[in-house]
Amino acid sequence: MKDTKTPDLRDKSVPELEQMILDERANLYKARRDLVFRRITDTASVKVRRHNIARMMTLIAEKKRGNA
Repeated sequence: MKDTKTPDLRDKSVPELEQMILDERANLYKARRDLVFRRITDTASVKVRRHNIARMMTLIAEKKRGNA
C-alpha cells in the first residue's frame, strides 16, 4: 500500500474524492479483517489507509470552503 500524495489529490473533484474515500474505507475494512485472521502481516498498511482517508477528507473540506 502506497501513500497517496496530496498534489495528486488536489487535481480531483469532490465527487471523485468521495468515491476514493468509499473505496479506501472498504479496503481498510478488508485489511483490518485480514489482520484479525492473520492473512496479512503488513500492519503499516492499516495506518497508511487511515491517513489517506484523512488526507482526502481534509481536501474535500478545503474545496467546500473554497480555499482550493
